[in-house]
Amino acid sequence: MSRIAKAPIPIPSGVSVNIQGQKIAVTGNKGCLAWLIHPLVRVALEDNHLKIAPLDQERQLAWALAGTTRALINNLVIGVSQGFERRLTLVGVGYRAQVKGKVLNLSLGFSHPVDYEIPEGIEIETPSQTEIVIRGADKQQVGQVSAKIRSYRPPEPYKGKGVRYSNEQVLRKETKKK
Repeated sequence: MSRIAKAPIPIPSGVSVNIQGQKIAVTGNKGCLAWLIHPLVRVALEDNHLKIAPLDQERQLAWALAGTTRALINNLVIGVSQGFERRLTLVGVGYRAQVKGKVLNLSLGFSHPVDYEIPEGIEIETPSQTEIVIRGADKQQVGQVSAKIRSYRPPEPYKGKGVRYSNEQVLRKETKKK
């Protein structure tokens, strides 16, 4: 039995939830997000709380899906009310980032600049030349965009140069000895 699934999701003020069959739509000041609920899971709106329960109490899979559904719906509610943020740091001589319209321009030590097209629903800003702040309502999309930008030049273990998450610890290796 999932302890996560048993916890109700509080709905903050300014957020509306619409459940139609197996589709749930959550609307707030940051936007609108929708998600399809698995057929083994039931979601009910009771006095400003969302309650998630499996349809078959005996099946282990139903409880697991109920816990996953609760976590995902909670992310939808947090996303439309507060939003999600990921910070990246560029470490290296000459590594720079700059937003020009809907394009993130990166100088990462290659012979050419890397241009990343900013997807819809994502907001990217660069407070300094070596910092990138990625914001959005969809937690999965914010994580995907930050992982894609990091993949252009992941931090290497010898000097630590590259694009890293701001809270990431890079394990450094010793150089080779003769």
